[in-house]
Amino acid sequence: MELMRGVRSQLTELITGLGSQDLAPMSLGLSHSLSRYKLKFSPDKVDTMIIQAIGLLDDLDKELNTYAMRVREWYGWHFPELAKIVQDNILYAKAILAEEVETELKEAAVVSMGTEVSDLDLINIKDLCDQVLSLSEYRAQLYDYLKSRMNTVAPNLTALVGELVGARLIAHGGSLLNLAKQPGSTVQILGAEKALFRALKTKHATPKYGLIYHASLIGQAAPKHKGKISRSLASKTALAIRYDALGEGQDNSMGVENRLKLEARLRNLEGRELNRSAGATKGKPKIEFYNKDQKTGAGAIITAAKTYNAAADSVLGRIEAEAEQDEKMVPKIEEPSEGKKDKKKKKKKEAVVTDDVAADEDVGKKKKKQKHVVNEEDEAQNEETVEDGDEKKKKKKRKHAETEIETPSKKKEKKKKKKSEE
Repeated sequence: MELMRGVRSQLTELITGLGSQDLAPMSLGLSHSLSRYKLKFSPDKVDTMIIQAIGLLDDLDKELNTYAMRVREWYGWHFPELAKIVQDNILYAKAILAEEVETELKEAAVVSMGTEVSDLDLINIKDLCDQVLSLSEYRAQLYDYLKSRMNTVAPNLTALVGELVGARLIAHGGSLLNLAKQPGSTVQILGAEKALFRALKTKHATPKYGLIYHASLIGQAAPKHKGKISRSLASKTALAIRYDALGEGQDNSMGVENRLKLEARLRNLEGRELNRSAGATKGKPKIEFYNKDQKTGAGAIITAAKTYNAAADSVLGRIEAEAEQDEKMVPKIEEPSEGKKDKKKKKKKEAVVTDDVAADEDVGKKKKKQKHVVNEEDEAQNEETVEDGDEKKKKKKRKHAETEIETPSKKKEKKKKKKSEE
C-alpha cells in the first residue's frame, strides 16, 4: 500500500508527458468503476427511464381527458344524446368515426335535438377523434414499456405495490438509490408532505399514507384498517426497495412472499371483525346462565354448586325418633317462678317511672333558666331605654338654661348701645 501511494504521488515524474491536470479525470473514472463494481451496477437498471416514462404517462392521461371532453362538447351540438348512450371516451370517439352505426344510435339520431353541422366542421371533429384514438394507443404502448422496465429494475417493489405506484415512488424520490435510503415511515407518507407539515403546524393528526394509498392492498382494506395496512406495507416496501437497489438477485421472490404475508394479515384483521359480529358462526355471543352461587365483581370467587342432599328427606317416624333423642340429650332448665317474674316486672316499671320524672324535672329546670335569662335581657333593654330618655331630658334642660343666660346679657348690651348713640 505504501509503495502504491509513493508511485501515485510521483506518477507525473515517472511517466513523461503526463500532466497533473490529467490525473483528476483518471481518479474520477477509477472511483466510478469501483462504485459500479460494489453496487453491481448494470445498464439495465437505469431508473431514469422509469422517471421519464411515468411523467409522460401522467401527461398523456391529462391530455386524453382534455381532448375527450372537447370532442363531447363539440359534437354535442350536433348529437347531444350520444353522450348518454356512450359513456367511455374512446368508444365515443370511435362511434363518431364509425360508418356503420348501431340501431340504437340510429333511432336516437332520428329524434335528436341537435343542430345541423357542416361538412367542414365534421371533418375537424373527426380529426380530433383521430388524435384521441392515437394518443390512447400510444398510452397503452407506453404502459407496457413501463411495466417491463419496472419488472427489470425493481421486481420486488412491483410485486408489492404495482407498476404505477412503484414508478411514482421512484420518481418522487429522485432515484431508486435515493429511495432506498429512506425509512419505512418516510415511504409511507411520501407524496403527502403538504398535509404532513400542515398537520404539524396546526397540531392536528398527521396523514397515514401518501402515494402508497393507491396500492391494491390498501384499496382492499376496510377504512378503519387502512392505517395499519399502510404502515405494514410501507415497512415491507422499504425492504423491497433496498433489496432491488443493492441486492444481487434479479427475481421477485421476496416481494411475492411479503405480499402473501400482508394479505394474510389483512384477512386476519377482517376475520377478527367478522368473529365479533353476531351473524358469524364462530362469533356467536356466549349465553351465560344465571348462577346464584357465583359472586360478581372484583376478586370474584366461584363457589361450588350445591348438590342435592338425599339425607335431608324427611319421614314421619324418623322425625319423631329424632325429636325424642333431642329431648333426652338436652338438659332441663328450671323456669323461674311467677312471683319472681312479677317482682322483676315491677322493678322495671318503677325504674322507668323514676327516669321519666327525672327527665320532666330536668326539662322544667331548663325552661325556668331560659325564662330567667329572657327576663334579664328585657330588664337590661328597659334600663338602657330609660337612661337614654334621661340623657335627652338633661340635654334639653342645659340648652334652655343657656338660652336664658344668653338673653339678659344681650339686653344689657342693647341698652349700652342706645345710650352711646344718644
